[in-house]
Amino acid sequence: MSVDTALRVYASVTGRTAIFTTPDGVDQAVTASPGDDIRHLIIQRAAAEARHAASVVELITSGDQGDYHLVVDARGGVTSSTTHRTIPREHLPEPMRAVPGFEKTSQGKEVSTLAQEQEALGRSETPAPEPLPTESQPRPSFITTATSAETTLTGWRGFLSSLGLMVGASRAATKRLDAQRLVSQRWAGCRTAAVVNGKGGVGKTMTTAMIAAVFARSGGGNVLAWDNNDTRGTLGWRTEQGLYDTTVCDLLPAASDLLAPTAGISDIARFVHHQSVDRYDVLRSNPELLAAHQRIEHSEFDTLMQVAARYYRLVFFDSGNDESAQRWLRMIDSSYQLVIPTLAAPESAESAALLLDALRERDERSRALADNAVVVVTQSEPTGSAAARRIADAFRGTVRAVHSIPFDPALKSGPLRFDSLRRTTQDAWLHAAAAVAGGF
Repeated sequence: MSVDTALRVYASVTGRTAIFTTPDGVDQAVTASPGDDIRHLIIQRAAAEARHAASVVELITSGDQGDYHLVVDARGGVTSSTTHRTIPREHLPEPMRAVPGFEKTSQGKEVSTLAQEQEALGRSETPAPEPLPTESQPRPSFITTATSAETTLTGWRGFLSSLGLMVGASRAATKRLDAQRLVSQRWAGCRTAAVVNGKGGVGKTMTTAMIAAVFARSGGGNVLAWDNNDTRGTLGWRTEQGLYDTTVCDLLPAASDLLAPTAGISDIARFVHHQSVDRYDVLRSNPELLAAHQRIEHSEFDTLMQVAARYYRLVFFDSGNDESAQRWLRMIDSSYQLVIPTLAAPESAESAALLLDALRERDERSRALADNAVVVVTQSEPTGSAAARRIADAFRGTVRAVHSIPFDPALKSGPLRFDSLRRTTQDAWLHAAAAVAGGF
């Protein structure tokens, strides 16, 4: 029997365990005990199939011991296939057929003797010495550069991977990992984003809290959510209160002390409210005071911004609705990125669009911020998905990015906590935050 017509067996290896697939497509577990070599056991198992068939068999292996295309005879003798051809998918065992991207071609390497092939399989106890470095071949470094975390496979992909089958991450998992890398990075200097829409009740506070949570949880804290609102700012109502009942009105008189060279990093804790699980801090306004009692002028905002930049790497402004207020205008001038929240409702979306139009007419920098903005469309009711899609589609092409947030009862009222959201909602906020990171 020629190699082209030989029976074919497979082995997928993970550590000391392999899944051996017989010519009939039956999967069998092979486990090496201490002192045994899993590769030798696979060869023996293939040899048993060869004896049963009274012919050689092709052995195709994959996994953490390497990928090989071999020919095994009844005595356990091994030679390497020198053919290069496509293995039809229907000839693969069923588990491998289900794995997207499984290598369907085999390229054997010519080995002149059995000893050489056995060495390739790892039977040789003494590896060949590496060539010494030369001027054209620099000495390799002993230090391995750390890389970001790889995607964790779950579900059926994780199950197949645990069996040693080669399987790639899903598109959704890959996108999630890319988004996490974006929001976990650190920039040189403080970065700021303003969450703005001139209409009340459109999700500014919710958006501020959720995006701050994503950045803080992924990047390790040092994130501030600042309630920059003269009129009934409610960020403090929907987030945890810290040890002190303090607001921005208390921080402003202490700014000089906080900016002094002798100030410590923990001194800011008296004036902000730490979110114990979501890891960001909140600078509250006082919703019990009238706007006339807590207005912040241009220069006062700049002082507060100096304090924020000293103690935080990221600042997210929960803006008020008074677009003529000095603190609102100065917030725009101090921001790297605009986030425009809107509900899936015509009035909310129209307000967002009018704000973008006004900013484009204000000055060149405001125009650039509007063009680079991220619009976040939140579905506030379970049946509003079609309306949310229409509004999102209408904003596409007018700003840099548009992201939709599905309905989630945890966003309707009460404390804003990331862990209380559904997984799909968490992913939606993660991708929205990654779009914001793209503007930093």
